[in-house]
Amino acid sequence: MLRYAVSDHLLTMKRKPSHISPHQPTRASGQTRRAGLIEAAASLFAADGFKGTTTRQIAKAAGVSEALLFKYFPTKRALYAAILADRAQYAELREHVEAAAENQDDQRLFTLLASYRIKPGVDPTMFRLLLFSALEGHELSDMFFRQHYSVFYDLLAAYISRRIDQGAFRPVDPLLAARAFFGIIVHHRLLHDIFELPMHRSYEDTVDEYVTLFLKGLSLPPPYQEPHTLS
Repeated sequence: MLRYAVSDHLLTMKRKPSHISPHQPTRASGQTRRAGLIEAAASLFAADGFKGTTTRQIAKAAGVSEALLFKYFPTKRALYAAILADRAQYAELREHVEAAAENQDDQRLFTLLASYRIKPGVDPTMFRLLLFSALEGHELSDMFFRQHYSVFYDLLAAYISRRIDQGAFRPVDPLLAARAFFGIIVHHRLLHDIFELPMHRSYEDTVDEYVTLFLKGLSLPPPYQEPHTLS
């Protein structure tokens, strides 16, 4: 019995490089496994919805047991929240948007908001998750909206309100105007990400066209001047 224990110890020591801490492989494995669970769950939630996906399916897709899944995420809600935190990286976007607002750069601000969603390689998973959570009437739809959309609705509405006060935009309801602009983006993604309608313009041209159309409708024309005539 003692001989077996020593032999096993030597075998383990032979495989393990001396410069690596014994805790490092476990930690790295845990991080990799957690990322795999999030990826598997995101794909299944986006395909079948929150209610239509079981923890057994998630564990199977990730190649682990349900017991191990629950070790990392005690509930589906915790897993969904982890997906939102993992996929939502808006700090940099908000920084650039706030800088454009500070400079009163209408074109850049609206272009930033549109091009973040309308660009090559955008993963439709998050958009599908939003639709499923809303259609299922789940509390997670509120979490999703607050974390992914509400902050930018409020930011854009506040900017439009300020530009109205400055005389640059027509007197409109700022919140409705912000919703209208995001409505363009959401409808675009519905057509191309969900219904898979092919795009007939480049991503850059599409964003530019949407922004130009919207700003032309929102902006006040320059003050009218009577034509100069010779007497």
